Amino acid sequence: MGSGTATTDLDTALEKHRTELTGYCYRMLGSSFEAEDAVQDTLVRAWRSYDRFEGRSSLRSWLYRIATNVCLDMLSAGNKRARPMDLTDSSPLARAALSPRPDNTWLEPVPDARVLPAVEDPAEAAVAKESVRLAFMAALQQLPPKQRAVLILREVLAWRASEVAELLDTTVASVNSALQRARATLAERDPGTAAGSVSDPLDEEQQRLLERYVKAFEGYDMTALTALLHEDAVMTMPPFDLWLRGPADITGFMTTLGASCAGSRLLPVRANGLPGFAHYKPDEEKGGFTPWAVQVLEASEGRITGFHCFLDTARWFPLFGLPLHLEAESDQIEEGV
Repeated sequence: MGSGTATTDLDTALEKHRTELTGYCYRMLGSSFEAEDAVQDTLVRAWRSYDRFEGRSSLRSWLYRIATNVCLDMLSAGNKRARPMDLTDSSPLARAALSPRPDNTWLEPVPDARVLPAVEDPAEAAVAKESVRLAFMAALQQLPPKQRAVLILREVLAWRASEVAELLDTTVASVNSALQRARATLAERDPGTAAGSVSDPLDEEQQRLLERYVKAFEGYDMTALTALLHEDAVMTMPPFDLWLRGPADITGFMTTLGASCAGSRLLPVRANGLPGFAHYKPDEEKGGFTPWAVQVLEASEGRITGFHCFLDTARWFPLFGLPLHLEAESDQIEEGV
């Protein structure tokens, strides 16, 4: 019985770290599904080798060491996940074509609840949310894996250089050098500008912007939508590499290639530290509405700057805990997870 209790205690102790480890692995890998696999592998390795854990560091530090090694192994193939604008130029509407690329090409969305543990310090919570936003995640993908780990551990998780050096079996000087190089790469990309500024919780202006967006989108009112879009707003649609810039091309696409989205319904979700929506299209066969995309919105100065639609419904809707069908009368359904 004592052994069973010890096993249960260890399981509980390990499980307490799942959300923060998932956030770390997601930042490292750029994939919500690979992050969950990496964390599961980490916890299994920890469970199997716990009798060799000597307690010289905290359990948390030991788990991060294992998770880092798991992620570095997974990144050894060299794949960098990206957004469409990282790979191609924007397409004018006249030449818009929907060309899919393999799943492992794309930076993936993630529900906030999977990667952002509850913290009491508002500043710490703000840093955590900023560090999973799509623009910052895309910039992280440009860093070599060890630089990526150093930057996340130092800048996002606020580890000391000596702690990171111990975790990576290297020197403090090496950690500081890697951090400098990583900061320089991120400064070149200037992810902060692209990410827009969204407060948490949403201020009144941002809340009104979202309400107007839902009304315009569900009503398929392109005049109203145009008024909400920044002049340089971008629209992306992974797994397609097409992306569009500017209200005219975005609304033009929605009334031509995207015309079947007229009459859709949106349910609010929280993804990547940003507001988003589960997008359901009218279901012509069954009636009601069928899953189509998870949208993640970026906004700045009262306008929408980014409108990112992740179209692989078989993966995203279960991940976000969303229903796979809406009845016609289900307009008032509660917010997704």
